[in-house]
Amino acid sequence: MSDIGVIDVAFDEPMAVGECPLWNPAESCLYWVDIDGFAIHRLHPASGAHNCWTMPSEPACLGLVAGGGLVVALREGLFHFDSANGIVTPIAPAPYDTALARFNDGRVDAAGRFWTGTLYEPRDRQAAEMYVLEHGKLRLAWSGGMTNSNGLGFSPDGQSMYHADTAAHRIDRHDFDVATGAVSKRQLFQQFSSDKSAPGYGGRPDGAAVDSEGAYWCAMFEGARLLRFAPDGTLLREVALPLRCPTMVAFGGDDLRTLYITSASHKRPAEERARHPLSGCVLSLRVDVAGLAEPLYQP
Repeated sequence: MSDIGVIDVAFDEPMAVGECPLWNPAESCLYWVDIDGFAIHRLHPASGAHNCWTMPSEPACLGLVAGGGLVVALREGLFHFDSANGIVTPIAPAPYDTALARFNDGRVDAAGRFWTGTLYEPRDRQAAEMYVLEHGKLRLAWSGGMTNSNGLGFSPDGQSMYHADTAAHRIDRHDFDVATGAVSKRQLFQQFSSDKSAPGYGGRPDGAAVDSEGAYWCAMFEGARLLRFAPDGTLLREVALPLRCPTMVAFGGDDLRTLYITSASHKRPAEERARHPLSGCVLSLRVDVAGLAEPLYQP
């Protein structure tokens, strides 16, 4: 079940905290963010062309926008980013105390809503929140019950939402009504050990993506691996990685069968970075099952 696969280096410049890879089929390009590097990156894999734009604060996640551009979640709020001219335009201000929290993981659902949860930075209680941007208006979906909102994903039929709390080492599966955006019936999907001193500690769940068979791919931060789970929670595949802290995965390429993997290097021990020189780089892996095309946010 465990394998290495053929891991390629898609981009070899280390990010501080690379996150939220996102394939844009209209440009045949991969976007991602460097959260602690305050930057949005774009790579055209076929040519190797690379662009980077500095943001005014930490960019956490991205979504494709109908009509062009990206929605980007910065610490100060949600913005529209136009890569043609680099202009960042406000959509909605942050609904939280920016001294205590910032946006974190996010994704667009099949109806064109942009979902993004927060990271409660003191980490002393479960005070993170989930928000939804729908036609330019931001609303609270739920509050509390988590510290570090992560791992958002939707099943191909739109009836399930996956969500992780990285701090709790937990992934949940919710019933989801794509027509209304209602979330209900939280159920435990996976629980991982939080004992970092235990032999075989496998990391904690970070960013994720769902493939066309409905399987949930999860990056295991500090676990040096990716996990692929069936909708019923059965572990289907484990992929070993040549770095310890993968952060998120995304399907790309014309056939959506290239799995891109972002990673982190910031604040990692020097010994770890020396042992894993690809830390912070963007990796790629060819997979047998294609991903799903990302929906577009509808302004």
